[in-house]
Amino acid sequence: MASLRQIKQRGYMPNRLQIKLMMNGVSNMIKLLITFPGGIKKMREGQGHPTAKYKRYSRAYDLPRYEPEMKCQNSNEKYLRPTLYCDHTKPEVVALAHHLGAFKLSDKEYAENVFNFVKNNLHIEMVEFRDVDDTIIRGTGTCYHLISVFIALCRVAGIKARYKLFAMDMIESFYDTLIGSDPMIKRWYDSMGYFMLEGEGEAFIDGKWVVAHVGPTPERQAGAGIPITKFGEDSIGNWFFAKPGTVMYRESMPYGLNLMLKVGQKLAPGSMERFNLSIQSQHEAGIKVLKDYDSLEDYDAVARKKQLSQRPPEVKIKHKEQIVFEK
Repeated sequence: MASLRQIKQRGYMPNRLQIKLMMNGVSNMIKLLITFPGGIKKMREGQGHPTAKYKRYSRAYDLPRYEPEMKCQNSNEKYLRPTLYCDHTKPEVVALAHHLGAFKLSDKEYAENVFNFVKNNLHIEMVEFRDVDDTIIRGTGTCYHLISVFIALCRVAGIKARYKLFAMDMIESFYDTLIGSDPMIKRWYDSMGYFMLEGEGEAFIDGKWVVAHVGPTPERQAGAGIPITKFGEDSIGNWFFAKPGTVMYRESMPYGLNLMLKVGQKLAPGSMERFNLSIQSQHEAGIKVLKDYDSLEDYDAVARKKQLSQRPPEVKIKHKEQIVFEK
């Protein structure tokens, strides 16, 4: 149980912007349920076909064995200490960190190993929040779960890591998967014009913060027809667009998100199932796409070239001296 001092210092309480975004989301959903007859029933209903039931992916990796002599930094410094749902001192986290090269590789090499492990091996699934070791054991979680795994593994090795949160809009291929899979979620998102909070991680490497968006697997990105992003490449501007003034940097996840997720699971199990099924469908579609290429690198090169050709020209405004005739 966190003390009042920890709650205040480590940022467990949501700030004003987070509270405003969450309240806007809740109020918009209440309005929809009032004005959309049968909305709750639709949110509660599943797909209605036994072959369409969601089945969790098996964990894609073995859990490394923990040894008591394994090193783990225990600083109380900001961005290095344990935070809400992100206790890096858990044995499963420490063992995995050493398996990925903690205290053996340079900070950059190790953080990149962590990024690739989380991105390539963990899958998105709507589940409630428990501590980060639970996510590693299960192998699935929301984007926040996966970000917490990245952050915890960095902190084990003494690399400062933090959350980057923002309200966002998204490209069409991600909209169709994340939003379009459920009629109520679609109405809710469309009524606000953005999704309440998205996130990614950042690690402090060689004197600067380096972004790490670990949510989409390479297969999901191939299924969406976009490049396979690497460590240091931002989701903002690639498949998400942050609403101006909503980007926040946090040491910890805030209270409130888990409550909203639990309410969502209780109120709308059908919507949750459709979301999970849609994520899996995008992943499976990406597997089929990648079969046409010799490697991930080959697909990525083609996707980047296509993305570059579709971007609008960059407009630069320069000051230009003009000849002015005065009386």
